Amino acid sequence: MGAEVVIEGLTKSFGRQTIWRDVTLTLPPGEVSAMLGPSGTGKSVFLKSMIGLLKPDKGRCVINGVDIVTCSEHKLYEIRKLFGVLFQDGALFGSMNLYDNVAFPLREHTKKSESEIRRIVGEKLEMTGLAGADKKLPGEISGGMRKRAGLARALVLDPQIILVDEPDSGLDPVRTAYISQLLIDLNTQIDATILIVSHNINLARTVPDNLGMLFRKELVMFGPREVLLTSDEPVVEQFLNGRKRGPIGMSEEKDTATMAREEAEAAAGHSDGSPDEDIRGVVPQMQPSPGLPERAGARRRMDRVMRILHTLPANAQEGIIESLTPEEQRHYNVHANPRYAPQNPAPQNRPGLDDTQQIPRISDRGPVPNQHQGQLPADQVARIPGGAGEGAQPRPGGGYFGGGGNGPGGA
Repeated sequence: MGAEVVIEGLTKSFGRQTIWRDVTLTLPPGEVSAMLGPSGTGKSVFLKSMIGLLKPDKGRCVINGVDIVTCSEHKLYEIRKLFGVLFQDGALFGSMNLYDNVAFPLREHTKKSESEIRRIVGEKLEMTGLAGADKKLPGEISGGMRKRAGLARALVLDPQIILVDEPDSGLDPVRTAYISQLLIDLNTQIDATILIVSHNINLARTVPDNLGMLFRKELVMFGPREVLLTSDEPVVEQFLNGRKRGPIGMSEEKDTATMAREEAEAAAGHSDGSPDEDIRGVVPQMQPSPGLPERAGARRRMDRVMRILHTLPANAQEGIIESLTPEEQRHYNVHANPRYAPQNPAPQNRPGLDDTQQIPRISDRGPVPNQHQGQLPADQVARIPGGAGEGAQPRPGGGYFGGGGNGPGGA
């Protein structure tokens, strides 16, 4: 199973420019997570900070008990071997063929024989659909093939954590769909922890188990995919629907006057091409290709989410329960419509869970706490709920959500 990544209070600046501050989240082991955000919000910087290519100003990034922010260079070198990274452009060596590109980490970091290297490289090329293309140079293949070659290279050290930076960059929608399916299939086969950085909405809605969003130097939220997909946060609603109207501007510094003008134009009937349909909501998640087994990360994730169901926003709760099959609803002792739930259902004892981890009955659940405060102040649209500053709302709880402390989400 992949490694858990615990990030606490991570802050990064370049000179006087703060890229993001106080980012706190946990990547659950063996699950697929995605980080969204407009261009220029520091998503790639976040990935580079996770593997120690950039040093954060403060905070912790703990992997297998080692804080890579403060550890020695020797420890960092060893921890990096747990990672596989797919960069935006593939980052292949132009003078090497695909075979040598993929073999490079094995020759650099291991003492394996060439026959063993040949076996491993062939296995990874076949896994990524590149069997027979090993003699081609990067300049002789398509962008989609370069992406897959970069992914094959990221896999040769059997990483526990895979970081994927903009897998759809430069690809058409069809090739993006193939890359998305490949990531799900890889997670099924090797059970690695995967973090995808993207601004592709279709990928974000259908691929990950968990979703987060960076905006205006803050982590807006992070948690089970249903939380963000059903969120009423204006910045999330605008981003998911791809609309001009909302807090996000061309330069990320949209003020209230610009927002008011856009609202007035819309009220006057001006069309800016933005879709009228609200696409928020929980859609079916991409499944492994036929012939592959059930994804172990998906089952662990559902068990974890059902343990914290009563702490999630009401819309997310409804989306989660409605996405369950009738058999799963009986298994977890929940019902899509609480009015028809059993009045005194028996506790659902799950194998492998102790008494404190058993899934609560609907009748045992109290009022749902407001995890996400919902509205950006009309006169201060740059402020994110939960962000630093006077009058800011408290952040959501820690654990598998963004924010500090020991709030809901731990599993």
